[in-house]
Amino acid sequence: MTLRFARFLIPAALLGPFLPAAPQQAGGKGASDPEWIAYVGTYTGPKTKSQGIYSFRFEAATGKMTSIALAAATSNPTFLAVHPNRRYLYAVNEDAAGKVSAFAIEGGGRLKLLNQVSAKGAGPCHLAIDRDGKWLLIANYDSGSVASFPIKADGTLGEAASFVQHTGHSVDADRQKEPHAHSVNLSPDNRFVLATDLGLDQILIYRLDPNRGTLVPHSPAFAKVAPGSGPRHLVFSKDGKFVYVLNEMFCTVTVFAYDAARGSMAEMQTLTTLAGPFKGEKTAAEIALDPSGKFLYASTRGPDTVALFAIDPAKGTLTTAGRFSTRGKTPRNFAIDPTGSYLLAANQDSDNIVEFRIDQKTGSLNPTGAVLANGAPVCIVFTPAH
Repeated sequence: MTLRFARFLIPAALLGPFLPAAPQQAGGKGASDPEWIAYVGTYTGPKTKSQGIYSFRFEAATGKMTSIALAAATSNPTFLAVHPNRRYLYAVNEDAAGKVSAFAIEGGGRLKLLNQVSAKGAGPCHLAIDRDGKWLLIANYDSGSVASFPIKADGTLGEAASFVQHTGHSVDADRQKEPHAHSVNLSPDNRFVLATDLGLDQILIYRLDPNRGTLVPHSPAFAKVAPGSGPRHLVFSKDGKFVYVLNEMFCTVTVFAYDAARGSMAEMQTLTTLAGPFKGEKTAAEIALDPSGKFLYASTRGPDTVALFAIDPAKGTLTTAGRFSTRGKTPRNFAIDPTGSYLLAANQDSDNIVEFRIDQKTGSLNPTGAVLANGAPVCIVFTPAH
C-alpha cells in the first residue's frame, strides 16, 4: 500500500432530505431523530486494531454512544458517504490499487457488500455523492486524479463515467512534486465539483453534467492558495456564499467569496489553526460547519486540537474563538452530530472517538467524558437508526 506523509504522524453538502457525503455539515430535516447509527471508516492492516467499517448507536438526546460491532470487513475504508435515500453507504478503499465499495445498509448497523469497482487511481482518499444520488465522485490522492461513477437503482456502482488526471506541481519538493487530489466537493446547487489538490496548491473547478456524470474543466479552472499551503478539505457556508478551505501543510483556513452563478472563488482571508509556535510535525486534517452556520471547526494533528472560529454572518469572515484538545492522538477527522449538539473527535493514533458537547451560544467544546474505543478511526457519518 502506498503511504502518504500524513500517515507518518504517530500515524458535508447540507443534510436537507439526505445525509452528507462527508461529515462536514449536519442538521436539517431529520436532525431531530432521537437515535442514529454512526458508521466509522478506518485504516486496516496488521499494525492497526481495525478490520473495516464499524458502527455504533448514538442517542441525540443524551449523547450516549453504544458500540455495536464490525459492520463490514474491507480494506482501508477511510472515507464514507451515505446515499440520499439512506439505503446505501459507499467507501473508498485507500490502497495502491484503489477501489470504491458499495454497501446496502441493513438493520442493527450491519452493511452488506453490493459491489466494488476500480477507483481509476491509487490511494483514493475522499468521496462525495451528488444531490440527486446519481453520481459518486472520487479523489485519488496518490495518483492525483478525480473520477465520477454512476449509482444504479439497486445501489451498485457502474464503471467510471468520467476521469481527469491532474498535472503539475508546487513549491514543496517533498510533498508537492506531483498532484495529490485530496477531496471532491459538490456546490450547493449541484452544478460544480470543487476538487482540492494538495500537490498543486489549487482548488480545481469542474462542471458536473447531471445526465452523463462527466466532469468538465470550468473557466475559471481553479482557485489558488498560498504556495506550500497544501489544500486538503473544504466546506461551504450555510448560505453558499463563502468557501472555507483547510490547508493541511500550513495549518491554515483560507476564506473565499463564492460566486454561484459564475462558479468562481475570490480569496478574502487566511487564519491559522494553531495556538502558537509548535515544535514537531503538524498537519491540519478536517473542517466542518455547525448546523446553525455560526461556527467553523478545524482539527490539527500534532498539537491534536480542534480550532473554533466564529463566522461573521454578513461578511463570511472568521474570528478565532478558541482551541480545544481532542484528548487523543492524531484527530484525522471529527463529525458534528445531526442535531448540532455534539462533536465527535476521531483520534486515529489513540484508537478512540472522544465526545464533546457544543455550547450553543459560544461554540465551545466541553468533554462529556464519553470515549468509544475504535481502531484507527478516520471518518464518521450518521444515518437514522430506524
